[in-house]
Amino acid sequence: MYALIDCNNFYASCERVFNPALEGKPIVVLSNNDGCVVARSNEAKAIGIPMGAPAFECESIFKNNHVHVFSSNYPLYSDMSHRVMNILSEFSPDVEIYSIDEIFLKLKGFELFDLQTYGEEMRLKVKKWTGIPTCIGIAPTKALAKAANKIAKKFSEKTNGVYIINNDEKRTKALKWLPIEDVWGIGRQYTKRLKKMGIVSAFDFTQLSDHYVRKQLSIIGLRLKHELEGKETLDIESYTIKKSIATTRSFEKNYTEINEIKERVSSFAVSCAEKLRKQNSCCNELMVFIHTNFFRKNLPQYNRSIVLKLPFPTNSNIELSKFANHALEQIFIPGFSYKKAGVVVMNLSQETNKQLNIFQNSNPKHVPLMKVVDKINSTYGNNKVKLASQDLKKNWKMKQEKLSPRYTTNLDDIITINT
Repeated sequence: MYALIDCNNFYASCERVFNPALEGKPIVVLSNNDGCVVARSNEAKAIGIPMGAPAFECESIFKNNHVHVFSSNYPLYSDMSHRVMNILSEFSPDVEIYSIDEIFLKLKGFELFDLQTYGEEMRLKVKKWTGIPTCIGIAPTKALAKAANKIAKKFSEKTNGVYIINNDEKRTKALKWLPIEDVWGIGRQYTKRLKKMGIVSAFDFTQLSDHYVRKQLSIIGLRLKHELEGKETLDIESYTIKKSIATTRSFEKNYTEINEIKERVSSFAVSCAEKLRKQNSCCNELMVFIHTNFFRKNLPQYNRSIVLKLPFPTNSNIELSKFANHALEQIFIPGFSYKKAGVVVMNLSQETNKQLNIFQNSNPKHVPLMKVVDKINSTYGNNKVKLASQDLKKNWKMKQEKLSPRYTTNLDDIITINT
């Protein structure tokens, strides 16, 4: 059996932990630079605030409905997630942290346990120790555990936040209830295709032939179908190195000059290089993209990306910054107001197993140099040592006009109790 534990409206719940006056009030959390709605409390959903809605378009809705609006407080959310995951990891030796607010537990050898009670114990402990509410789905496969979790969340009072699919009757009932668009792993394009065929529920999907599903949705779709049928095909995934690493940001204002964007792209490339070194990897390809502000319909629009195959694998700040700016020069067009850029490093390889080139290779002097740079930055704070291509006086700061205190990660923001 697998258990999927999902934190309820996680970002909103984190804000409520340290501000109980927000209980029962509509809350939304905004994306980087306070751009779009990325999290909503149940009360905000009931008002009709859509996920991904631009914040400036919802200002009247926020005001008229007394919605509490917060900037993304990533240090707080990350720390609270770490606390929740540590607690839940005590309930099984086999865990997979699926996202910031979701974790799978493999309950192998728990046949004699009362899983309903066990799940309720998990919820109680997390709530008592962190203040974060959760719901739990338990089933023979990971895909069914996802479905069970949705039922536990939808009917939390009836299920006490824990729902178990442990027989075919419950499985069939759950799949007939679950819309095809809510099935784990079924994206928008597959949803459109399946609905055109009259497939509107997860149960309908399981009635398709294996041959058809494999042909139309590949082997991944076939595995998902088997999972929904109760056949275990997906196990707990152990930690693996990332296959690609990206650093992307929206600018605090529109940029029109290439030198302004070059500075940002250099910083993004350096960030990617640091992440590569943390997992002892190098990259063999690099992608750079830029685009204008799509919400500004009155301005001319442009977006472009380019992928460079590097002449040698590297994780050097200096080399990746150079390659990234070379790529930017190839796609930049004057006359546009650019709002976002990003750097993605791909085709990663282990640093100890990188393929050498006969004619051109990464500068070996960069290896000890990067070690020193990483050590200084980790000791004295990030961005103490920068490249000359970066703005030495500028630290990247997002627009966060509605940021709550970092209660658990900053001494200056710790709650003061008056007695």
